[in-house]
Amino acid sequence: MIVSASPAALSRIEQGATRVVINEDLPPTAGFVGNTDIDFEGALMKRSLRQAAGERSIDFVDATETATALMGDSIATNSFMLGYAFQKGYVPLSLEAIERAIELNGAGVEMNKRALAWGRLAAHNPSEVSKAVSPMMRAAKPDLEPKDSFAQRIEFLTAYQNASYAKRYQDIVARIATAESGKAPGSKGLKDAVISNLFKLMAYKDEYEVARLYTAPEFRQKLERQFDGDYSLKVHLAPPMLSSIDPNTGLPRKREFGPWIFKAFSILAKLKSLRGTAFDVFGYTQERKTERKLIEDYAALLDEIAGSLAPENHGMAVQLARIPEQIRGFGHIKEKNIKRAKDNEAQLLASFRNPSKLASAAE
Repeated sequence: MIVSASPAALSRIEQGATRVVINEDLPPTAGFVGNTDIDFEGALMKRSLRQAAGERSIDFVDATETATALMGDSIATNSFMLGYAFQKGYVPLSLEAIERAIELNGAGVEMNKRALAWGRLAAHNPSEVSKAVSPMMRAAKPDLEPKDSFAQRIEFLTAYQNASYAKRYQDIVARIATAESGKAPGSKGLKDAVISNLFKLMAYKDEYEVARLYTAPEFRQKLERQFDGDYSLKVHLAPPMLSSIDPNTGLPRKREFGPWIFKAFSILAKLKSLRGTAFDVFGYTQERKTERKLIEDYAALLDEIAGSLAPENHGMAVQLARIPEQIRGFGHIKEKNIKRAKDNEAQLLASFRNPSKLASAAE
């Protein structure tokens, strides 16, 4: 949709002549890599495309999500879209010719034929496809209702580490909730920001967590829903202390690990109680030290917020509580984002501590 809504593409669409089938999925672009907060403005793009093609000549299809749910691989999206367009009468070829081309290509022949057929059905009877897809999507993406999210996060952190770890999370959130209701009555947003961002920091994805997630029953169940027949799993990792450094990038090289690694994962997952202790061999790396320090720094920040919260600095407190949202990625990317987040935090904290100065500047 991003390419189709570009000026160059729109200039080639003619009402009454052009027929348009658009995949609604918005994949990350180069711009998104540089700015993860970018707004693709999907509604605006749809409006532009409708104006260019005409309402009766355009179809928006949730192709990537549908094809992935049905076939287990997003690469099936291409054949799904082709099947949809063919069934609509937009492709001046015979079905036999398209299927023969898939056979001659020789890559994923059966998958591509099935995806083609599903795309045709989606164009002819979308409700039937929705019936087949809906259970798969619900299983792959369980709902996280706002009213349950706090409880679910407590449950997650208990499985991540232990009940004591989850209790600390719960206690910090409770203190912030009490401060918000008592010192800034009627104000909202601070507690919710802490629920989300404290969890984000406390559930950092280290070696033990990667092992736990890969060996969780839910992971295997999801694979079985997506793939049929005989298949093998491979994982690409850059284990600390075992990975060589790429001389060109200065970053650790990833290596391929076969199915045997899942047995190692099952052992490692059981050692999560070592996390943060003197026996945590992974905990001595700079990245793990930084992640633990981020939690302590954030807890200290929340202590200050709870102690100094007032109606006039509540908005600034919410912005401070949301600082961890800026910390994304892994390795060197995460390091850059941490530095940027800390710089922003310092500026916001100065305003939080002196809201009257901020008000004067605004006047």
